[in-house]
Amino acid sequence: SHFKTCQKVLCSGVHEAIRTEDENRRTPDDALKINNASFLLTKWKMYGLKNMSSQNHSILPIHLAAIYRKTESLETLLYSGADPEIRDHFGHTALHLVITHWPSIRGPWPKPWTKFQRAMIAMQQRAEACLRVLCRFGANVNSPVANGCQQTPLHLAVRHGAPSAVAILAGHGANINATDQFGMVPLHMAAGVLDPCMTTSLIWAGADVNKAMRQSGSTALHMAISAAVSKAGKTTVTDLQCISELLSHGALPDSQNIAGRTPLHEACQGGREEVVDMLLQYNANVNMRTASGENCLFLFLDRKSNLCCTTLLRKLLSLTYPFTITDKEGLLPSVLLMPKHDFQRDLLLHLSQQPLSLLDICRIYIRQQYGKGQRETLKDLLPDRLFNFLKMPAPL
Repeated sequence: SHFKTCQKVLCSGVHEAIRTEDENRRTPDDALKINNASFLLTKWKMYGLKNMSSQNHSILPIHLAAIYRKTESLETLLYSGADPEIRDHFGHTALHLVITHWPSIRGPWPKPWTKFQRAMIAMQQRAEACLRVLCRFGANVNSPVANGCQQTPLHLAVRHGAPSAVAILAGHGANINATDQFGMVPLHMAAGVLDPCMTTSLIWAGADVNKAMRQSGSTALHMAISAAVSKAGKTTVTDLQCISELLSHGALPDSQNIAGRTPLHEACQGGREEVVDMLLQYNANVNMRTASGENCLFLFLDRKSNLCCTTLLRKLLSLTYPFTITDKEGLLPSVLLMPKHDFQRDLLLHLSQQPLSLLDICRIYIRQQYGKGQRETLKDLLPDRLFNFLKMPAPL
């Protein structure tokens, strides 16, 4: 009975000491005197209480210090022999908990900062300090959460918006291309939510921009394009920035997933002209076919709302060669089979039966080879009349 009473008293004391750790820029020695953490930990070890928990306090002190971002308490606990790899009921270590309770700041704030912004920045700095302390004491930076998802601290950093944690973890040996149970690496997750800041941080840390998911074969570029075209409303500057970041660091615009779909296939089916233009700028091939034999024009026509995007339709018509609107089974896009679209179907079928002139074939080939990104190079090399001819869409 006396032992249990001492256990409860000491546990309450340690938890209270962690919660009330001094935050007013005092020295660590001053902070320890105020919260009396070292005295409590000495008594704790005298009683042989290894796990530092009780029935009244199911959370371990080291986990509490991680959650509340109490740097001095965390360091004291680790110096006193606390195990950084011990897990809570959900399979999290202290390192996982620092990241899952990360104070997320979206984008840099312009100065002068408000009181709230200063408080948030200070909280983030304390979180970074706690993460460095755990890494310094040998916490496993590649240890996955023990809940079946197999997500590493880097996966958690993406989920909880902690780009500064990426550099710290990578600097201490974290595997930047570690996969979870679905075969996703952290970059897939960042691209899937169109987070340019996180995407940049991961790429700078050495992420493989062309690594494919195990189940679908999709790359980070597939994920970003799919996310951009599935969003309601127009594509934002932030969305394009994330896609551009991937492309500028070597993401392959013609990479195919298991279904044979490229990022351009996704963009065309979504009818997002600005995304299509960006991919064409990096010489994406508009005539590649999926495993079902569908080209970009077919996928574009297979969505009813896309028929209103006349500028993108003309662009695809001017680049598609050989000109076909059927898949490998000879089937038309389902939208064109609707009675209200008889005129469009008949017109496109008529065009598909007309052979292109040699001039038009040359124009399509040159535009595919040089792409939008090298337009200025062509302008310098070619006479104005020939350059203007290449800019024109193929006649309908």
